[in-house]
Amino acid sequence: MKEEISIKHIHTEEHCCGPENGPKHSHEKHHHDHDHDHDDHDHDHDHGGDENNSLLMSRWTLWLSLFILAAFLITTFLLRIEVNRYAEIALMLSAYLLAGYKTVIRAFQKVGRGDLFNEFSLMTIATFGAFYIGEFSEGVAVMIFYEIGELIQDLAVSRSRRSIKALLDIRPDTVTVLRNDQNVIISPYEVQPGEKILVKAGEKVALDGVLISDSGIFNTAALTGESKPNLKRKNESILAGMINTEKSVEIEVSALFKDSKLSRILEMVQDATARKAPTQLLVSRLAKIYTPIVFGLALLIILIPYFFVQDYDFQQWLYRGMVFLVIACPCALTISIPLGYFGGIGLASRNGILVKGSNFLDVVTNIDTLVSDKTGTLTKGVFNVQHVETKIEREQFLNYSASLEQYSTHPVAKAVVQYAGTPGLAKAEDVEEFSGLGLKGRIVNNIVLCGNTKLMQKFSVNYPAELDKIVETIVVVAVDNSYAGYLTISDEIKEDSAQTIRELKALGIETIMLSGDKKAVTSSIAKELAIDKSYGDLLPEDKVRIVQELKDNGKRIAFVGDGVNDAPVIALADVGIAMGGLGSDAAIETADIVIQNDQPSKIVSAIKVGKITKSIVYQNIALAMGIKILVMALGAGGIATLWEAVFADVGVALLAILNAFRIQGKRL
Repeated sequence: MKEEISIKHIHTEEHCCGPENGPKHSHEKHHHDHDHDHDDHDHDHDHGGDENNSLLMSRWTLWLSLFILAAFLITTFLLRIEVNRYAEIALMLSAYLLAGYKTVIRAFQKVGRGDLFNEFSLMTIATFGAFYIGEFSEGVAVMIFYEIGELIQDLAVSRSRRSIKALLDIRPDTVTVLRNDQNVIISPYEVQPGEKILVKAGEKVALDGVLISDSGIFNTAALTGESKPNLKRKNESILAGMINTEKSVEIEVSALFKDSKLSRILEMVQDATARKAPTQLLVSRLAKIYTPIVFGLALLIILIPYFFVQDYDFQQWLYRGMVFLVIACPCALTISIPLGYFGGIGLASRNGILVKGSNFLDVVTNIDTLVSDKTGTLTKGVFNVQHVETKIEREQFLNYSASLEQYSTHPVAKAVVQYAGTPGLAKAEDVEEFSGLGLKGRIVNNIVLCGNTKLMQKFSVNYPAELDKIVETIVVVAVDNSYAGYLTISDEIKEDSAQTIRELKALGIETIMLSGDKKAVTSSIAKELAIDKSYGDLLPEDKVRIVQELKDNGKRIAFVGDGVNDAPVIALADVGIAMGGLGSDAAIETADIVIQNDQPSKIVSAIKVGKITKSIVYQNIALAMGIKILVMALGAGGIATLWEAVFADVGVALLAILNAFRIQGKRL
């Protein structure tokens, strides 16, 4: 990832009548390539605080041409002052070139490259046709209002970017680092892991780290979408983007600035705009067919009447063909559709949900089965040791257990280490982790096994049969292949898990829970949450097998998990969802959607965002096509004029854009 993530890399525009005009991307599920056709982009993307003013000021030639046209129309139509024909031609050509010289240049450039059918040639031909038949003011009006429409689109995209730009702005430019007993203010890029930083009350945390101070209260809205105070205690993780709300605290940095979770989140959000939804891709493909058809129909409107109309007037039918061309330009579709998906991604981000591409907003609305991990997903993943049973000395038993478990990131392992305490732990060597089973290592010349009963079976360790009947999660320990004892550990169900399952069922979505935990524990939690099916005692490959079988049976699956072991299943599902607060980096990187605050209820929110977005996008398609077909018919019949065609085209685009904006104001 680049050290400086620039908002300039976010592209949402795909200009009218030709997908080749915008950024081109390959649409692999988890990566993409950028190939920009810079000739076709002349939009001013100045993303400072006065971005809109910059855009407006940069189009001064457009405003001057509009002034010339308005002055001419007032003079001739309102004041009834006759203007010399040559003066009229000079004024109108000046206004035309001021407004549309870039469009005309682009049209000739594209025709020179063999691309005859595009928005630029469409507008150029329509306006040249108007000039040919002597309708100079109408030809100028077509170009001016086309350029105003383009400006409105740029302003719309600029506004939609603000939620993403706000994310970029939450990263501090400086940080106070403690060096040689002095507070030094430097760029966060210069801070190395292991250094200590000071975060004052009201300041944003710049880098990921661990809290050194006894406690601190942080606002985590930038990461989770929720602004409620979050109490953090000594040795707890602190993430870049959090705001220290109470008193100065010290944090030991654990990752480089470019590797912080916030920087990775920003990269994901920017990448999201490059992945297009099927609806967008369909419109792009149709544009390649639609545009030449429009040109062909316009030509037929001009020529066919020659064979059927007695008093055929070429100029009259040429005018009708030009009207047809102007209204046919599908600007409303090509800007409002990506703008709608962009708004959906922004709405999701504001609610603590990262959607890595607009295509996933579409797919998540079509799922019929949600498959979920248990620990850390539907349960809190915060385990506590409830009972210890051992055949050896208790202190030695706990020391051996914690010395080995400290090499694992699993929540159960963390509970054992926390219970035993870190001071005085023996050194474990040659540690091996067996996925879904546990760990093996050498401690003081003793081979120690620590894990579930399947690990004991793998190494042929005899253990009491009643251990298989214990409902709670257990960690079994063996020393030198001899059973030494066990710990029972409990987890809590998340507060909103039951509500999530109810809402998913109300949406007609089947729920399935997979877990590496014991079947008895898994079944108990599934029953309490009213989950349709549950599977326990699973290894990572078992989870993959079950999800693959569901897909083979035609199920459209979303899988949600948080651990390293869940990454393969997340990648396999139609939509992979990761819990981003406690989740592993592997799961977050692999997922298509990331829930930043670990709340299962956000899964339902993600589905709602997808449905809202898809609904508004389809509304825009119906609105644009309906009005355009009507006005094209009126233009071909000689009822609509060029003026009406221009206003209809700009008006439809504006209505579609305003409709797309509604997404950003929705509440979930």
